[in-house]
Amino acid sequence: MLTATTPTIAERTIRETLGVVSGEVILGANIFRDLFAGIRDIVGGRSGSYEEVLREAREGALREMTEQAARLGADAVVGVDLDYETLGANNGMLMVTAAGTAVKLG
Repeated sequence: MLTATTPTIAERTIRETLGVVSGEVILGANIFRDLFAGIRDIVGGRSGSYEEVLREAREGALREMTEQAARLGADAVVGVDLDYETLGANNGMLMVTAAGTAVKLG
């Protein structure tokens, strides 16, 4: 499935708009506590473990979004937006959301 942050796909015509699709992943506080407690791979101010968890969360949200689009019969999702929000008491959870418009291409 094609995805794009732009409103169109280059050299393709949008034949039909099917609606908004989204996917969400929420990471609990324990993940962050465990990561910060056991970080040993910080190099140059970056944490590979932390980045990997965020990457997996982003990929999960995108996967849920494209699966929802596929159920609608879409060929692509355009206007994709990724959002990261803290939630819960003491901001102890992180939500990653991917949203866009499911379309059929010509």
